[in-house]
Amino acid sequence: MSVESNLKKLFSLEGKVILMTGAAGGIGAELSKGMAGAGAVMCNCDVSERGLAELANAIVSEGGAAESYVMDVTDRKSVQTAVNAAAAKFGRIDVLVNVAGINKREGFLDVLEETYDRIMDINLKGVFLVAQAVVPHMMKRRAGSIINIGSHNATAMLGGCAVYGATKSGVVALTRSMAVEWAEWGIRANAISPGHILTPLTQVTWDHPTRGDYLRDRIALRRPGEPEEILGLAVLLASDASSYMTGANYVLDGGCIAGGAPWDFDSEYRFKKENA
Repeated sequence: MSVESNLKKLFSLEGKVILMTGAAGGIGAELSKGMAGAGAVMCNCDVSERGLAELANAIVSEGGAAESYVMDVTDRKSVQTAVNAAAAKFGRIDVLVNVAGINKREGFLDVLEETYDRIMDINLKGVFLVAQAVVPHMMKRRAGSIINIGSHNATAMLGGCAVYGATKSGVVALTRSMAVEWAEWGIRANAISPGHILTPLTQVTWDHPTRGDYLRDRIALRRPGEPEEILGLAVLLASDASSYMTGANYVLDGGCIAGGAPWDFDSEYRFKKENA
């Protein structure tokens, strides 16, 4: 058997129907295009009809398969309508990827109640509502994989991200509950917690006169991650190669939580390298 056929057997998403929320965003779009490239049929959900159309065109132009569903993850009726439509069209939902999320960076005492509610509703309640709508379809087939997008901020906090961090901690906790409750149905649930990823929304942070350097000093690889660098882990968790992986939170942060960039330690090898 060839290397190609072995890898395809392990990681191919051919035949899998994947429903993704927040699909038109910076991270969602890259994951959707990449998973479609691995053979999945993508059911892309987002509040942006225009963004969904652009994403579908990009996937189809590369020979992939994609359907678009306008969905507000904070609205139960909107969620149920989109999920039911996808399940009716394809007869199944094999993988759920919860990407939808927002943030507003401001100090704890500066957060208005309506801002708190909005972030909580999209980031945490949205995961809850979408999972409630999708999982009964997975139960019918006694199989499924749920991938929830958490965050580095679920573990290590930055100033001005209190509510966002709380929601992502909640997403990781919900993920564990999903794994425990639905294992008997053959449904797995895992979280991916990206670190500092460069997207159009975070570009302003990396361009900031002090915040960009602050982040680079705290990342071992000394650079932001790219959305496509999350894809490999997402494909793994969506594929049959991860059949015994459930209930875990996988941090993908360039070595940030591990300790970041090291201090000026003594090393003969390091001295020789710097003076080569």
